[in-house]
Amino acid sequence: MAKETTNDSNMGETFSKAEQYILDNKKSLSIILAVFVVTIFGYVGYQKFIVAPNELQAEKSMFMAEQNFERDSIDLAINGRDLAPGFKELSTKYSGTKSGNLAHYYLGVCYLRKGMYQEAIDALNAFDGSDEVISQIATGDIGDAYMELGKADDAIKYYLKAANKKKNKLTTPLYLMKVAGAYEDGGKYEDAIKIYQQIRKEYFETQEGREVDKYIARAEGMKK
Repeated sequence: MAKETTNDSNMGETFSKAEQYILDNKKSLSIILAVFVVTIFGYVGYQKFIVAPNELQAEKSMFMAEQNFERDSIDLAINGRDLAPGFKELSTKYSGTKSGNLAHYYLGVCYLRKGMYQEAIDALNAFDGSDEVISQIATGDIGDAYMELGKADDAIKYYLKAANKKKNKLTTPLYLMKVAGAYEDGGKYEDAIKIYQQIRKEYFETQEGREVDKYIARAEGMKK
C-alpha cells in the first residue's frame, strides 16, 4: 500500500510540474498555437482560393494548345495565337500546376518534332513526371534527342533509364532495342548483342523478342 501511495505522490508531482510549466509559459504556448492555427488555415485557404482556381484556369488554357498538337500544328502548339497561349507560355505562366508541368512535356515533344533537339532536352528535363508511363516516354524522348545530336553515350543512358523506369512488355523492349541500336551505331557490337540476348530471354513473347534473332545475326556479322 505504501508503494502505491508513493506512485500516486510521484504522479501528482508530475502533474503539478506540468501545470506549472504551462502557467509559466502560457504566453509562448499561446503564440505557438496561434502560429499553428494560422499556418493550417493559411494552407487550406491557399489551396482553395489560389491553387484550385489556378489549376482550373490552366486546364482551360491548355485546351487549344492540345488541339493544335493533335492536329500536328506544331508552331501553333508551341507559340499559340491571340488569346490562345501555346505550351511555351503555359509552361511558365502556370508553373506549379499539373497542367503547367504537362506543358513542359508537350513542349519537349514539339521541339523534338521540329528538330530542335537541345530545346527538346531542356523542356523534357523540366517535366516532373508523376505518371510513370508519361515519365518513361519523356525519358526515352530525351534519349532520341541525344541520338539526333550524335551523342550516343548520353542517348544510351536515357534509353536504359526509360527501359528500367517501369518494366513492362510494351515499352521496355522498345527502349532496349534503341539501346542496342545505339551500341551498334557506335561499333560496340558485343554490347549490342548482350542487349539483344536480354530481349530474347526476358521479352521473347513480344514483337521485339520474336524478331530479335535477325538483329543478333546482323551484329554478329558486323563484329567480324
